[in-house]
Amino acid sequence: MTTYTARSEFKPVGLIGISDKQIEVHWKLYEGYCTQTNQLIEQLKAMREGGEGGSPLYADRRRRCAFEMCGMLVHDYYFANLKAGVTDSVAKAFKALVAGKFGSYENWLADFKACGLTRGVGHAICYLDPITGDVNNHFIEMHSEGHMPGYQVLLSMDVWEHAFLIDYLPAERAKYIEAFMANVNWEVVEARTEACLGGKASPRFVK
Repeated sequence: MTTYTARSEFKPVGLIGISDKQIEVHWKLYEGYCTQTNQLIEQLKAMREGGEGGSPLYADRRRRCAFEMCGMLVHDYYFANLKAGVTDSVAKAFKALVAGKFGSYENWLADFKACGLTRGVGHAICYLDPITGDVNNHFIEMHSEGHMPGYQVLLSMDVWEHAFLIDYLPAERAKYIEAFMANVNWEVVEARTEACLGGKASPRFVK
């Protein structure tokens, strides 16, 4: 069975406007999702083998596994699409894609930032629908609910307060969003875009 880990090689450092301390605190939460996911997968396997696969406890553990695993996955995407010093000039396919759907890259960017400012806490995710080729920005309030079935993640931004409270006040989410956009790893976003346009799954991590 797959064992999941927080991929330390993708841990961002030296970001503009997002401190290393903030990343460290957030990373610990991410590691917790990975640990809990692994433990719950093992628990579910043991319960099935013990004949408890139809029990109420098994159903509860299955729901909990979905919560922990989705928490891990959105953070896989989030941390992998953050890196200091990458400019959006490398995101040619992505810019062309969103410009074709929003009229311009700038229009898409304004909409993505507005998505991140949605009242409540959650994740702003730019998705590609591989069936229609459409691009959408969605606000996912609970990471285990509200995802678009079959859609592919191009860019993921965590706007839960745990993502920025070391550096910004709760009312300063807009400042955090500006900092996030200044540190997007556009090489990863471009690789995800090219993979999706080529009929492949969006990679959470890109070497």
